[in-house]
Amino acid sequence: MMMRACVLLALVATSEAFQSPPQLRHQPKSSSTSTTTSLDAKLVSKVKNLLTGSSSDFDRLVKKKFPGAISNTKLTKRVVAALKSKGFTPENTLVATSLCADELARVLEDNFVQIYGQNFNLGGLSGFPFAGNTGFGAMSAHVPDDGFCLTIHGPHVGITKDGVIGKVERSGIALVDSCCGSGIAAS
Repeated sequence: MMMRACVLLALVATSEAFQSPPQLRHQPKSSSTSTTTSLDAKLVSKVKNLLTGSSSDFDRLVKKKFPGAISNTKLTKRVVAALKSKGFTPENTLVATSLCADELARVLEDNFVQIYGQNFNLGGLSGFPFAGNTGFGAMSAHVPDDGFCLTIHGPHVGITKDGVIGKVERSGIALVDSCCGSGIAAS
């Protein structure tokens, strides 16, 4: 097995990374059709905004606090275009991630998996890979022959609707919690 290159994409800050992912499961049940339709419309709108990188008041807040922040969609497109010019394709590239276990990090991971296929998860909290030498050896055995590995790692940073950095409001949870809690606990 020969691996031609490994690209490391580290510490990516995007406006979508600061929001809870849309709640696609566990929808509240209602006997009222109009309530269900209203909830469905809100969910569809939220998913559409996430997928299209649509601007909102929250996006503007994130960009004010983190100048240069871009959506996951824009980031993914830019990375794919840059790597394509280097010969990276879905057929010859393995995505390996070490993002925090927090559900907020799944959106970015999922975007790259949709393009390159399966993900080799190196584990980790705060974006530090826990796989060690053995895990990296196992990961390298999954890289296509004469192919590439796109390694994505990094922590996530929360921001509330009010602009408090380091905190996050999660769907269905009243507690405004630290984000990244693992990174804060380790410091």
